[in-house]
Amino acid sequence: MKEPIVRRYEKNPVLTPADIPYPVETVHNAAVTRHQDKYVMLFRSHRDNGRCILGLADSDDGFHFVPRPEPFMLPSASGIFAEYEAFGVEDPRICHLDGEYLITYSAYSKHGVRIGLARTEDFQSVERVALISQADMRNVVIFPQKFDGRYARLDRPHSEISPWSIWISYSEDLVYWGDARVVMKPVQYHWDEMKIGPGATPIRTERGWLHIYHGVFPTMDGAVYRLGVALHDLNDPSLVLRVSDRWILQPEDPWEVTGYVHNVVFCCGAVPEDDGTVKIYWGGADKVMCAGTASIDQLVDLCLNEGRPAL
Repeated sequence: MKEPIVRRYEKNPVLTPADIPYPVETVHNAAVTRHQDKYVMLFRSHRDNGRCILGLADSDDGFHFVPRPEPFMLPSASGIFAEYEAFGVEDPRICHLDGEYLITYSAYSKHGVRIGLARTEDFQSVERVALISQADMRNVVIFPQKFDGRYARLDRPHSEISPWSIWISYSEDLVYWGDARVVMKPVQYHWDEMKIGPGATPIRTERGWLHIYHGVFPTMDGAVYRLGVALHDLNDPSLVLRVSDRWILQPEDPWEVTGYVHNVVFCCGAVPEDDGTVKIYWGGADKVMCAGTASIDQLVDLCLNEGRPAL
């Protein structure tokens, strides 16, 4: 039997709705980062009205998480953010850059979905910065490094135009983004043929930026969400060197196969460790949070040795 690429934590799930000290129906699609020698998980939850909020949980080891007593981000109640977050805030990503944590999230309203940007230094308070896309845009992750003085991000238009592909764009101030181009597309009759989207914040390695993304395959029983990896050039992140032709994780455990949305593993966070491994976090069936570990070198090798072109 082939060894799994991602080794699931034996006590998954690591966070469930029953663990949260305020009423929620789901705990999923969480960003995770390190802050002051602790792991911080910023998770999405549905309330029983169907709309989403973001909560926080802390851990000493990256597996045992203790949720905080109150939500961290609710839909804004005032200003322009209130109009565009009226239906909820979802699917955060965290990028640590220049001494602060940048949080991108999906803002839903009657106008569709667009991306909000917030920042924090300590995960005690949070400041909304701007709405950084038009509708319909989803799944934005910011690289934790500037390139020729510009910020770079991966994003995925929420559209069947160029269908469901990953793009890159750049900014000098984090607010106004441009110079956009498509960098990665689904491949017909592959595991990710229906749509792809950026997942965790890219990880810098000696051989390139490792990016864990999600891919979707249509079946007669509905869509299946899996995880894969791509490798971007260190100096030019718009150049995707190779994309692994194999998935690294698929729904298998009961809480990944059955839940709020069946057959889903969806990653918004990964934390590289000093021992050459990476902790990967994923939502199981849009209901619970799970964790596992993988070798960074093995993931890079999958791209370079068992890879395909990005376009």
